[in-house]
Amino acid sequence: MTEQPNTSRIIVALDFPAEAPALELVAGLDPTLCRLKVGKEMFTRLGPGFVSKLAARGFDIFLDLKFHDIPNTVAAACEAAADLGVWMINLHASGGRRMMETARERLERRAERPLLIAVTILTSLGEADIAEVGYSGSPAENVLRLARLSESSGLDGIVCSPLEAGVVRGAVGPEFKLITPGVRPVFASSDDQRRIMTPADALRGGADYLVIGRPITAAADPLRALRLIQEEIAAC
Repeated sequence: MTEQPNTSRIIVALDFPAEAPALELVAGLDPTLCRLKVGKEMFTRLGPGFVSKLAARGFDIFLDLKFHDIPNTVAAACEAAADLGVWMINLHASGGRRMMETARERLERRAERPLLIAVTILTSLGEADIAEVGYSGSPAENVLRLARLSESSGLDGIVCSPLEAGVVRGAVGPEFKLITPGVRPVFASSDDQRRIMTPADALRGGADYLVIGRPITAAADPLRALRLIQEEIAAC
């Protein structure tokens, strides 16, 4: 599929408890320098109208709702998300091949469709965490297994930790997108992400897009923080 003209590799995560601070932040950002991610909290509070407001300001939107249900339900949800004109949507790879293929097939009926990516292992989970929920092996082994399943199911890419991006990049095709949260520029703290890397290192390791939240959204000057990150990755 053809992506929209915006070539920015930075996706700013909007995680706010209300609309006003989110729109205040967005008003100070440049849609040519970043895309925006809307997750469960903001979408649940504010609904599709909020997504439309962001799109009207010229931003590409990653609608991060991580669908996970029976195949037909997920496919219908993906279609509803696509109706909002977003750039990218996601689902959980652990929902299985049939769920992913059904969602992809539904989206392929459209003349224009968003990128469809899969969530592998959440970056907040360490090895002990995934063992506790019944996954054997390391986070990297599970990410690789789910990445291969996602690619063979026809998806456009996956979300993974930047620490696993290099391993995945070597095992999938060049057009398969790797979207990495858990990215922290050199001037920011790690917050609650456990498997993290700097933006430049993540891109050199095989990532295509970087999801960055608080280092930009909580900065005293968010646009300056965004530009600093752009400078950091310019040589990648």
